[in-house]
Amino acid sequence: MMFLLTTMILVIMMILVTVLNLVSKKSFYDREKNSPFECGFDPKNLARLPFSLHFFLIAIIFIIFDVELTLFMPMIMILKITNLTTFTFCLISFIMILTIGLFHEQNQGALNWTH
Repeated sequence: MMFLLTTMILVIMMILVTVLNLVSKKSFYDREKNSPFECGFDPKNLARLPFSLHFFLIAIIFIIFDVELTLFMPMIMILKITNLTTFTFCLISFIMILTIGLFHEQNQGALNWTH
């Protein structure tokens, strides 16, 4: 008796979920909603449209500096096996290389969004 009641409730709930799913769907389909997002490119147009080189350079600079930040993680382990003077010299050298690279990119104009 209990199994029959549980089965009936389960069947009724499955029917309700199916009916409510069919009733609640939107019938208005927009072109932008149905098309896949392709990094700002319209997938319905030609694939050989020119790509912004400036956007590409900014992305590469971001990846380079992001990867260099992961190099800070081993610095914690180096602190355990070296003395403070060696660690300080290593850390200052690394930060100076990053800073010089950032100033070089700024002087080259790669970080300007105006051109």
